[in-house]
Amino acid sequence: MTVIDCMKFYRDLYQSKQTFDYILQLTQLEEKKYHKISKLTFSERRRIQFARMLLQNVALYIFEEADLNVDLETKRVFSTIIDTLKQDQKAILILTGNMENAITLADNVYRLDENGLHQIEIDEDETEETDKEVTELDESGEQAFQFNKIPTKVNEKIVLFDPPEIDYIESKNGQAYLFIKGEAFPTSFTLNELEERLKHFGFFRCHRSYIVNLQKVREVIMWTRNSFNLILDDQAKSSIPLSKAKMAQLKEMLGLK
Repeated sequence: MTVIDCMKFYRDLYQSKQTFDYILQLTQLEEKKYHKISKLTFSERRRIQFARMLLQNVALYIFEEADLNVDLETKRVFSTIIDTLKQDQKAILILTGNMENAITLADNVYRLDENGLHQIEIDEDETEETDKEVTELDESGEQAFQFNKIPTKVNEKIVLFDPPEIDYIESKNGQAYLFIKGEAFPTSFTLNELEERLKHFGFFRCHRSYIVNLQKVREVIMWTRNSFNLILDDQAKSSIPLSKAKMAQLKEMLGLK
C-alpha cells in the first residue's frame, strides 16, 4: 500500500473532508505519496500516524511519546502540527516522559509522580529581564514580596520550581543545573547565589560544585578515609560527592558527634 492509498483508506473510514494536499503538506510527505509504506523510514511511518489523526478532525487529540526516537524533520513536523491544531482551537493532550518536550510544546504542563499530579509553572520569555529579578522593593526600600521559586529556562520558556522539588544542584563549566527527577534544568543563578537563596530550605553546600537537598539524602558513605558520598533517595540513587571539609559541618547539622 502506498502513502496516498493509505490516506484514501482513512479518509473514507473517517468520512473526512480534509484534503490530501493539506495533510501531505502538513506532514511533509508530498514527495513520498506514491511510495510504499513498507519502504518508509520509522520517522516517515510516524508521520503517517500523524496524518491518520489529522484526517479524523476531532475535538480532542491525544499524543503519547509522539516524537520519541524520530528524526529532526519529524520533530519539526510534530511541532508544526501542534501549532496548527492550537490555531484551529483543538484540545490537545500530550503524554511524554521528556520534560523539555512537554515545556516546549505545551502551554500547561503537569508532572505525575508518586505524590500525585502537579502543575509546572511556566512563563513565556518575552522580555530581556533577568531571571534574578524575583523580589520587588517598595519605595521605602523594604522587601514587599518574597519569591521562593527557582526559575530555570527551557528553550524560550521560564519554568519555576519549588525548592522541595529539587534533588540537588550541580555546576558544570560555570553553569548551574537543577536536577529534578533525573532531569537537568539550567538556571541563571550561580552556585553561591543558590546556596544563599536555599539555605533556609534544608539545602547544603556539600562540595564546591554541588548543593544537595538534605531531605533527599538517604545514606552517607565513606569510600576512603578522605572520600565521602551522599546517596539520594531518588529513583537513580544519585551519588553526590561530599568534601572532607564539609563532613564535620554536616555532622553538626545532623546532631552527630
